Amino acid sequence: MRSRSCLQTIMNKQLFILVSFFLILLAACSNTAPVAESAGTETESLTAVSSPTAIAITETSTSDVMVVDEAGNTAVDPTALDNALAEINATGLTADEQDNLIYMREEEKLAHDVYMTLYTQWNLPIFQNIANSEATHTEAIRTLLLRYGLEDPAVNQGLGSFTNETLQALYEQLVAAGSQSLADALTVGATIEDLDIVDLQDSLAQTDKADISLVYENLMKGSRNHLRAFTNTLQQQTGGTYQPQYLDQATYEAIIASEVERGRGQGQGGPPADRPGKGQGNG
Repeated sequence: MRSRSCLQTIMNKQLFILVSFFLILLAACSNTAPVAESAGTETESLTAVSSPTAIAITETSTSDVMVVDEAGNTAVDPTALDNALAEINATGLTADEQDNLIYMREEEKLAHDVYMTLYTQWNLPIFQNIANSEATHTEAIRTLLLRYGLEDPAVNQGLGSFTNETLQALYEQLVAAGSQSLADALTVGATIEDLDIVDLQDSLAQTDKADISLVYENLMKGSRNHLRAFTNTLQQQTGGTYQPQYLDQATYEAIIASEVERGRGQGQGGPPADRPGKGQGNG
């Protein structure tokens, strides 16, 4: 009886193993097609991601809107900007976003106007070259104003004329200071870029719009390049050294120590310092 029971147990185990093997084999056969299909999809996906053409198109459409020459003059390419903005939906703006765009339109114009005025006085090419770049910067902000249907404060405003009273007073003060000597003129150039970086950074922190952020980031890259150019020229032409007035010292030194930027602008700079910003007196 015991032998029969043992034999039966052995047979049952063998039957169990046979059935289990059959079920495993059946399951493996049924999964073969989906696995092959999945592998094919993954291969196609990797091919698309690794395509240099696809990557180049993406970079051009989202960030490549600046043209930088060997001297660091950084101008906005209007065609590249239009192409980049065409891929971004325009959504409703907050009051801060509207105010900042309107203010930045004239602040970029201020840079252009001061540099053109100082070029007339000192006939130093850096002022004309960077003024030409600043003209494209203020036009980039104008593009955003038109995109969002905002009133342009610079319409019918000639050289040295501003709707914003704070910027009007600042223009007059900077031109007066830059008229004292070449060293003072170059210091004024560095001061404008110093202030511009901080104001752009402040405005960038108050928006979540991809199109506005793209423009602000690229303009900050331009301002950092121009700050490097003015401080280098100040040292070469006069032996002078610029002391930052709005950026913190560590951030300023990091900017000056780095090379001319040619890729997408990465926001740099510390927290906004006290400055003649929106609605503030010049002090």
